[in-house]
Amino acid sequence: MRKLLTVLFLLASFSPAMAVDFHFDGYADFRLIVPSNQESWQNGLLGKLRYGAEDNKPELRLAEAVGQAVVLVTPELMGLAVIRIEPEQRTFFDFLEAYLRYRPVSTTAWRWSVKAGAFFPPVSLENTELGWTSPWTLTPSAINTWVGEELRTIGLEGMLEWRSEARTIAFMASIYGWNDPAGILVADRGWALHDRVTGLIDRPREPDVIAYATHVPEPLYTYEVLEIDDRPGWYAAASWDETGLGKLNLIYYNNEADPTAIRKQVAWRTDFWNVGVSTQIGNVTLLAQALTGETLIVPSKFFFSDTVFQSAYLLAGWNISENWRVAGRVDVFSNSEERPFPAGNMSEHGNALTAAVNYLPYDWLRLTAEAIRVESTRGQRTIEHLNPHAIENQIQFSARFYLP
Repeated sequence: MRKLLTVLFLLASFSPAMAVDFHFDGYADFRLIVPSNQESWQNGLLGKLRYGAEDNKPELRLAEAVGQAVVLVTPELMGLAVIRIEPEQRTFFDFLEAYLRYRPVSTTAWRWSVKAGAFFPPVSLENTELGWTSPWTLTPSAINTWVGEELRTIGLEGMLEWRSEARTIAFMASIYGWNDPAGILVADRGWALHDRVTGLIDRPREPDVIAYATHVPEPLYTYEVLEIDDRPGWYAAASWDETGLGKLNLIYYNNEADPTAIRKQVAWRTDFWNVGVSTQIGNVTLLAQALTGETLIVPSKFFFSDTVFQSAYLLAGWNISENWRVAGRVDVFSNSEERPFPAGNMSEHGNALTAAVNYLPYDWLRLTAEAIRVESTRGQRTIEHLNPHAIENQIQFSARFYLP
């Protein structure tokens, strides 16, 4: 995997003899944080926010630095690589995406393209900016937090578009591998809300209570990128973008994992439906998504775990002026687990409220203030001698400096 990523990055970044056009963008994001008083999932506990500590004292830190290299080898062939430096990741830098895309020049209403490499599936309506970030908030919805944590397409995606002045209709299909662990976090830890996307080399942390239950030392890490059963997954998606009205997205995702297969860890058979809608009313943008899915493991004839998970959100963003924009979002989420015997109660339900104010005085600077409140009930917390019901509050002030 590291060799593949290195080759793709070199193709996207260091091809001056071939390249017609080369472009590099990036930013560094510094944060002043007032964290939640619930210990974060990053520390192996069950807090749902990125930053949490028992003393919840304000903290100043580098959140991340991201760079994106794009090279246009020919008018039809593009290479892209996104790398990140972030304090918590395993390596000094990591890849978020690295792929090649071939899109022939079209002179008709039809256009097609194919890309190969590692990239995000077309699920998110929020995360449309550099580094898979949102123009509205620092923290994405629970849905897109999970996408950033556990889903990365490593394979091929084809797209067919039909365009007119009034609308664009697109169909996408993909075949991929190395995503057999997808589902483990939403089942073992539950939903979360944070902007720490898992890099392709990184490994997300499991809750310490899972280490206790499986009698292994903590910290316990899982995989985002791992092929376990040697059979591919797939997704199919469609979108309808109507000028002056809005956009509708639909995707079905199935990693086709064998829930009985084990290689380093058990494979989680995960599939879901996601629907998203966006529209513009004057200076106000409305985004809504809903996702429902299931993840299953059967590691032995004596045990299984079957989790049904759902989440939805509604976001309203207001472009007040060229320099100011504000946003508010409401999230709801839940999951329900079945297993042959009760242990820890992995089911949960909850909601979240997010408000953010963005000020962009210059092209190279974005200042953001964000407050988020998450209320959730999860019986698993009792294993850590915590109240199963928790309310978490987090405030962040971000200064994001872009390359000029």
